[in-house]
Amino acid sequence: MNDLADCQTLVSEIEALLAARRLSMRQPPPVPNTCCGRGCNGCVWQGYFEALSYWRDQASELLR
Repeated sequence: MNDLADCQTLVSEIEALLAARRLSMRQPPPVPNTCCGRGCNGCVWQGYFEALSYWRDQASELLR
């Protein structure tokens, strides 16, 4: 995962699956709004993508 549009689609799909099965889980990580755009090592986007991957994995376990 490294594209915001793909991430938003993923979140929407997972939330729809959870709702259809009447399952609840914590909210996905918030989209960062503090990126300076300089390509920093440890950019807030890297953290977001990692946190979203973890959230996705937790949702997958719940949906099994």
